[in-house]
Amino acid sequence: MAQAVKKKLVVCGGNGFLGSRICKAAAARGWHVTSISRSGEPSWSSVTSSPEPPSWSKSVSWQKGDILNPPTYNFYLEDADAVVHSMGILLEADYKSVLQGKESPWSGLQRAFSSTKDRSQNPLDRKEGEQLRPQGKDSQLTYELMNRDSAISLAKEASSHSVPSFIYISAAAGAPILPARYISTKREAESTISTTFPRMRSIFIRAPFMYDSSRSFTMPLAALTGMGAIANSLVGGRLTWLMGAGGTKPLKADLVGEAVVEALDDETVQGPVEVKEIEALGMRAWRKGML
Repeated sequence: MAQAVKKKLVVCGGNGFLGSRICKAAAARGWHVTSISRSGEPSWSSVTSSPEPPSWSKSVSWQKGDILNPPTYNFYLEDADAVVHSMGILLEADYKSVLQGKESPWSGLQRAFSSTKDRSQNPLDRKEGEQLRPQGKDSQLTYELMNRDSAISLAKEASSHSVPSFIYISAAAGAPILPARYISTKREAESTISTTFPRMRSIFIRAPFMYDSSRSFTMPLAALTGMGAIANSLVGGRLTWLMGAGGTKPLKADLVGEAVVEALDDETVQGPVEVKEIEALGMRAWRKGML
């Protein structure tokens, strides 16, 4: 009997909290997995409970590349069956500066919560070999650049290499403490990718707050988010507009990683994948692993 051909998966941001779990889930299925990030292999103590590499990490090719500079990674996309964008920022530099006391609250938050920010050059018009760059005076990494334009640029590279499937790790919702642009740039990325590259199966994982015991600070936050989700469900979801992700059920990061790989394996999955479907996909993958 002929053996099934192993899929080739490229995960941009594969050394991160969720990205490493996507790599783990794909490696467990025997896929050829390549992670691309600026630092290469993860700092394991930041994504797992141990500073030592787990056994499965030997099955992943940890490569260095810059998501803003396609020539540093696009050769890894050759013959790939799927590409995952698992990168982005939760806080912009000026918002962090306020929290760290490096900038006055008024000026920093005024900039952070501005309705618009300078984007990079249009990623769809980017010339071959051209690097995406921040366009603002302070050259900071913005939601527009990291959450939107880097994803569109990666999708463009994947499409040019005839990659069949593309997954973008989006978000279920924003949050009252975050600028509205955090979620709006993600939705803009989804819309642009789906309309610009219709021949490529695009999947948008609208992940909720994710937790894991290896990141102890996520556990109490998950408990609070879980209580918020219960309260929101009791009123039929009418508090979602106010609570954002705080009113959505949190999920274990490993479950979301499994769901991403299961979605890639299921040709019927396409477009936005909401939290309930993410959970269902993750549980289905878990049951398969138990067989």
